[in-house]
Amino acid sequence: MKSVLFVCTGNTCRSPLAEVLFRDLVKSKQDYSVQSAGIGAFSGQPASKHSITLARERGLDLTRHRSQAVTVNVVDKATHIFALSRSHLAALLDDYPEAEDKIYLLSEFTSDDTLRGRDVSDPFGGGQEDYREMQEHLDKLLPSIHAFIEQTWKP
Repeated sequence: MKSVLFVCTGNTCRSPLAEVLFRDLVKSKQDYSVQSAGIGAFSGQPASKHSITLARERGLDLTRHRSQAVTVNVVDKATHIFALSRSHLAALLDDYPEAEDKIYLLSEFTSDDTLRGRDVSDPFGGGQEDYREMQEHLDKLLPSIHAFIEQTWKP
């Protein structure tokens, strides 16, 4: 089973939207498990209203999402961990050096030179357009990580 984890700060904006969009991308595949967590998350918080709205526009449901913190157990279960920013990547590598071989920056594999190596901007506190820009970046980045996983997966 491929177990994909998306990590941001609070697990209410970016990573839940990445989770639901990626789950939709791989919905025809039975060998994927997808979740999200936050470096500084308070467990039990709902997804942001703007992320819920963007998901709903795609026919996806984020209303039952509840935030969770990154823990040893969550990291251990994941086969692929994608940080949404370089600061999340650094924190993951500092806290879980034993998992270094499965931790990546989300934008690391894109063929889009304008996005490769960049952070997915944090829309927290912003308006719907900030969230829409974040979603557009996720739409461009998620297929490349799917291709990476499929090309490199070794059970």
